[in-house]
Amino acid sequence: MPFIEIPRSPLAPDVSPVRIHYRRRGRGFPLVFLHGGWGYAVYPFDKQAPAFEPDFEVLIPDRAGYGQSTHVARFARPLHGAGAGETLAFLDALGIGRAVLWGHSDGAVIAANAALAAPERVAAVVLEALHYDRRKAGSRAFFEGQVDPTTLDPPVVARLREDHGEGYWREVVRMEAQAWLDILASPDDPAGDLYGGRLGELTVPTLVLHGSEDPRTEPGELDAVRRLLPQAVFHVLTGAKHSPHNERAFAGESARIVRSFLEPVL
Repeated sequence: MPFIEIPRSPLAPDVSPVRIHYRRRGRGFPLVFLHGGWGYAVYPFDKQAPAFEPDFEVLIPDRAGYGQSTHVARFARPLHGAGAGETLAFLDALGIGRAVLWGHSDGAVIAANAALAAPERVAAVVLEALHYDRRKAGSRAFFEGQVDPTTLDPPVVARLREDHGEGYWREVVRMEAQAWLDILASPDDPAGDLYGGRLGELTVPTLVLHGSEDPRTEPGELDAVRRLLPQAVFHVLTGAKHSPHNERAFAGESARIVRSFLEPVL
């Protein structure tokens, strides 16, 4: 699998250059899949790739701090804004002027922030398992529990170990949990959200893909996104959880929804 170097990354401000590992499949219009907070392997794109490879070049980078990309001692703050900056630098390094961004969980927040920062670079965004409210009261116990990653289920640990390596996988989980606990520690931020109060300024074609049973979604969170993005296409899959693209019962439906949404791009 290929690597590419970028001169600097906001996610790894103390390292230069930064080495980004990525997966590359298919041919066609660039579609960049941005993984969630535990990295790629826990919620992989494998079930989706065959539906998109005929018409899209699917690119799946490991962000700095994840997988085989440059490791870090801590994730930079603000986490999602830094991730958006690295995503644009990744496109620059590959000579890609414009791409579709499909983000999952933290990756969805990063995709939205990238589209806000550089709408001319983003043909469309798919925001799956999107977070909005920075307070996330219902998730505090979850993130506090991840500070000690030994509590995770063995199958999850196996995927994390395979993705990030023995030993370092624990650091990834701890750093992700601490990044979110820092976000939760500032609920009175003037914006009150993860977008600096700018989510309503999103102008690129937007699909919000969500599971009705997503445990990381706060009451009223999706309603707030609907009010801010009346032009967006919403699909809430009844019974799906945090990762519809990777859930056996919903992977096929997710692919059909996203392909239909992206037809105008092609």
